[in-house]
Amino acid sequence: MYAIVRTGGRQFRAEPGRTIDVERLPFDEGETVELTDVLLVAPDDGEPVIGRPTVEGAVIKATVVKQARQRKVFVWKYKPKERYRRRRGHRQYFTRLHIDSISGV
Repeated sequence: MYAIVRTGGRQFRAEPGRTIDVERLPFDEGETVELTDVLLVAPDDGEPVIGRPTVEGAVIKATVVKQARQRKVFVWKYKPKERYRRRRGHRQYFTRLHIDSISGV
């Protein structure tokens, strides 16, 4: 069984027992999170349930494993023949979730 969930403006495939990295959520490590913005639920035996826009009553329960930042990404600005060069770095925050269960269908 798997589900497609929307969080942080992106969509993720969630399966019980797997971990996913999502945009930062305001929860501490070890807390349980319920994701209700479920777009699709596909059981192992049967047809997938597609939401319009979300699946009514579907809930994904997950545990926060880690709050951290990703690897640094460097951005370069450069103008030829002008001696103009700038380097900036960016590290995006993320939350690692362990998917416990998918229910409601």
